[in-house]
Amino acid sequence: MGIEWIKPEVVLGSIMYALIGVFIFGLCFVIIDKITPYHLWNEIIEKQNRALALVVAAMSLGICIIIAAAIH
Repeated sequence: MGIEWIKPEVVLGSIMYALIGVFIFGLCFVIIDKITPYHLWNEIIEKQNRALALVVAAMSLGICIIIAAAIH
């Protein structure tokens, strides 16, 4: 077991998978923002719509769990 996680290929692989996951999450967020009838960021920040913020947070967690499972 030891120090296998310090190997360069393991660290590089982890960084690459993390970047791929963040990119896919951002892409999914943009797609969902485009298919909703209003601008999510504007609605959450400027209009202080907390209910929408909770829905977007739940959606974000769901997308992240799916991406993590797919990458793992």
